[in-house]
Parts: sequence; structure tokens; C-alpha cells
Amino acid sequence: PGARRALDLLPAELYPVLFQAAFLDGRTLALRDLVGTWPFPVLSIRRLVGRRGRRRDRHPFLGEKPSKLCVQAVILAVVAHLRRALEESCRGTRWRRCRLRVLDMTGLQDDDADRGPEGMSLWSGTVALAKACIEVSKHQSECLKRGSKRRKGPSGTSAAPQPLGVEVRADLFVNGTSFGVLRDALQTGAAGPLRLKCRDFHAEELSVAGTVSLLESLEPAGVRRVDLRFNNLGLAGLCAVLPHLARFTHLLSLKLPYSNVDVRRLPAGTDAGLRRLAAQLGGLPCLKELNLGSSRLSGKLRQLLGDLRAPLESLELAFCYLLPGDLAFLSQSLHAPALRKLDLSGHDFSENLFQPLRRLLEETSASLLHLDLMECRLTDARLEALLPALCRCSRLRCLGLFGNPLSTPGLKTLLRRTVVLPDLRLVVYPYPVDCYSPEPPRPPSASDRLFEDAVDEERFAAVSAELRRMLVSSGRADAVWTASLCRHGALDYFAL
Repeated sequence: PGARRALDLLPAELYPVLFQAAFLDGRTLALRDLVGTWPFPVLSIRRLVGRRGRRRDRHPFLGEKPSKLCVQAVILAVVAHLRRALEESCRGTRWRRCRLRVLDMTGLQDDDADRGPEGMSLWSGTVALAKACIEVSKHQSECLKRGSKRRKGPSGTSAAPQPLGVEVRADLFVNGTSFGVLRDALQTGAAGPLRLKCRDFHAEELSVAGTVSLLESLEPAGVRRVDLRFNNLGLAGLCAVLPHLARFTHLLSLKLPYSNVDVRRLPAGTDAGLRRLAAQLGGLPCLKELNLGSSRLSGKLRQLLGDLRAPLESLELAFCYLLPGDLAFLSQSLHAPALRKLDLSGHDFSENLFQPLRRLLEETSASLLHLDLMECRLTDARLEALLPALCRCSRLRCLGLFGNPLSTPGLKTLLRRTVVLPDLRLVVYPYPVDCYSPEPPRPPSASDRLFEDAVDEERFAAVSAELRRMLVSSGRADAVWTASLCRHGALDYFAL
């Protein structure tokens, strides 16, 4: 009570500073008091305590792991504020102390395995928000019942308490475990005091019917990404789901990896499903990013992408069993000069795909920022032959080469040749084949991978130190060369 009385005397200009300090120091009680009396219409946690995404925007203290307890404290404070507002509305008075109308929680949580026990995942954050929406809606119903006898409208019906609500903008992640609670929150809270507004929607291991029901429950405005993975939808399932994306008129990113699509199983002359899928993709006018990873699309890329109205800026086709004709089409398409991110991991570029890859890199060289060629069987000789085309990509920032059978001399050649690329800040390289034990080393491949426990750690540490010295002596101490995929996982199209 004393703290809340002190807040009554606090100038509004100090609230953001105090919120930042309380969040970074884990002061959950202070956070609840600050949010409960927030004097501004909008509260954006990311803007106040640090932004994720581009490295230069990250807050030095928030880092990558926002505290679960602090995020929960903010949610509980909003729930408490709305409960008070409902009670005041039932009594015919109005709660005026808190002016909060929009809580922006986008960009806070992710699914990094390295977040630790104190961090909040995207899944747990979604569940917490969904439960909060349901709780506030139930409390509104209880207030209606209590007030129905003493307050009647002109027609004799109960006049519903209508406090000013709070819109929560968030990224949502749902799977089979959390499907029910999120569905209920979206349906019951649509017109309630606490409303969820989704920016990025991620769904994993859901049925076609479950996916469609959630997509239909989302408010279309503000949805920029839909990510449906491990849902085993198949071609027929995708054709059933994609028409429901037409509501999201500003959808920029569509991710459909691991969707169990295999064009090689289609009987000859039965491409009706592919034509429907292509037409549905073509019906998304703002689409800039498309991920079809782990779909077997051999020879069908032209058919799938031919109806797109505008060029893609990000295309992920990892492990898609592409043929030379697919890469040839891509090189000649409207997409090539616009691509900023390209993922062709899991293809064998040691043979007939190599020349098409070189031509494609030449066509994307003016725009490409992020290139993934992981587990592509690139040897030292193949990579050296690719370097002229690679070095033409003058704006390249990120290069993923993990899982290729490269040696220490091959990595040194790569470093010496690419230090001329001024924006190249991150290279994810493989464990060199000469760092594996026991001797003689066995080159890793996509089908027969060698794992970290087979690496001679002392030898690899020496190689890493030498690569670091080469970067420093070349005046590129700002660049990061690493064999850790954790750094790679943070890269995203919206952060480019």
C-alpha cells in the first residue's frame, strides 16, 4: 500500500525508467505496482528493456533470456487491473488510475534450448496469456451475474459492465498440449476485456481441423507470419489450410517445413493438388518469405512458385531433393535478384547441382545477405571453385556451412578469400575433418553424420584459435566464426 501511495506522487516520465530497472533486476512486486498504475496507453516491454533480433539492438542486460517471473508479473498485473476495472464498473464507478490499453509482448520469447530454467519459452508465454484471457472473461461473467438484479437496461436486460479493455500483442506458439486453452482464449476473449492480437503464429503437430479453427479465430490485422511445422499435413492438408490464410492480407512470411509433401509419390498426370497449392500461394499478395523445407519437390519448383505475384526475399528449400532444372528456374525467375536469404542445405553440390548453384549465386549476388549450404557435401576443392561466385555476394552477412567435409586448410582458404566481404559478420563452419578422432578421419555426410563427441577437442580448439588470429590480423575482429549452431538459430528474416 505504501508503495502504491508513493506511485500516486510519481511523475509519469519516471515510469519507463523504473519499469526497466525493475524488470532487469527481477523486482516482480515493483513491476506489478508499476503496471497496475501505468500512466500511458501503450506498454512495450521490448522497447523498454531491450530488443531482440539484430545484434546491435540487443540490450546488454536483458540479453536473450527475459525472466519468466518478470513476464508473469506483468501479465498478472494486467489481469488484476482489469478485475478491478470490472468491479468498479459493476458498482457504477470507474477505475481511472491505469491508462494501459495496449500491452506489446512481441519479440520477447523464443524456443532456444539454451534459455535456461529462468527463461520463458514462447509456448509457456502463450499458455500464460491464454489463461489470463480466460480468467478475465470468467470474472466479467461473474460481475454480470452479480449486477443483473440491481442494474437493468431500458429493455429490462442486464447492462453489461464495459471497462476499457487491454489488447495484448504477442507471438503465439501452440501444439497439441496447449491447443484447447488457446482456442478457448481466442474464442471467449475475442470481445472480452483482455484480447489477444497475434503477430507471429507458430503451430506444431496439429490436425488440419485444429489448425483451421485457430487460424479462423485470429484477428487478421497484424499477423505477419504463419509457421506450421511437424503437422504432417501432406499436400491435401496444405490445400485445405492455405485458403484460410487469405484473411491475413498483410502476411509476409509463410513457413511450412516438414509438411510431408512428396511430389515423387504423385501418379503421372495428377498435379491438381500442386496446381491448387500454387494458386493459393499466389493468392498471398504480400508474401516475402517462404519455407518449404524437407518437402520433396523434385522438378516442381517452377510449378509451385510460378503464380507468385511479387518476388520473394527469403526462400528456404533445405532437403527438398531439388534437380538441376529447379535451380535453373530459380536463377531465371523474378525471385533471384530480390533474394536476401537463401537456404539450400541438404543438397549434394558435389555433382550435377554444382554449376546451377554457381549461376544462382551470380544472379542473387546483388541482394543476398544470408546463405545456408549446410550438409551439402562441399569438399575443399568444390568450395574453392565456388568462391568466385560467393565473393561476388558483396552484401553477404551470414554464411552457414556446417556439416560439410572441409579441412582446416580449406577453412583457412575460405577465411582469406572472404575477408574482402565487408558485411560478413557470421560464418557457421563445420568441425574440420582433420579434427575428428580416431584416425584416420572419416568425412561427414548428410546421411552419415559425425557428432561433436567424435571431435578431438584440443585439436579443434587450436584450429578455432588460429582462425581467430587470422581474423584479427586481417582487420576483421568484428566477424564471428563458430561451429556452434546456437548462434545460427538466432538468425531470422525479419532481423536481416
